[in-house]
Amino acid sequence: MSDRPRRDEPTREEVVAEARRNFGLVPMHRLLGITLSEPDEPGVVVATMPVRSDAFNMSGNLHGGALATLIDVAGGSCAARSSGFDPLIQSTVTADLHVRYLGRPKGGPVRAEARTVRAGRMLIVVEIHVLDPFDNVIATGDFSAMVVPRRQPLEGARSSDPTAPDL
Repeated sequence: MSDRPRRDEPTREEVVAEARRNFGLVPMHRLLGITLSEPDEPGVVVATMPVRSDAFNMSGNLHGGALATLIDVAGGSCAARSSGFDPLIQSTVTADLHVRYLGRPKGGPVRAEARTVRAGRMLIVVEIHVLDPFDNVIATGDFSAMVVPRRQPLEGARSSDPTAPDL
């Protein structure tokens, strides 16, 4: 039996187009107001997030978790677009994420510029710089993603394969 979709299943291009259309529907993306753009430069993705009080911590600064999420989204999107994975039978998952906080933004929105360092068959490495509107670097991130077999989402999923890696 083939891992390829039947004729009544979507094509790779349709799956990618649907993922791009649905990006803004992800609750965490909506909550933080994260948007994506793809500059003309190959292997680069830019994620933008407003600086708003809903994402502040108790000391009135942009929450580190919001910045880490922005870095994760930018890194994951860049990795997915830079790799040769087949979204019909595979997925990418975050394997490693390191965030270095360097300062606070002097305004908003902030943007995470993600660039592919290396895209292998199974591991994609991305570096990310988060900048404020004045081009001050406020955080950096080192990100890697793994290409894994596609599984059903956790919510509403059918019983999963107990032998599949727990990533």
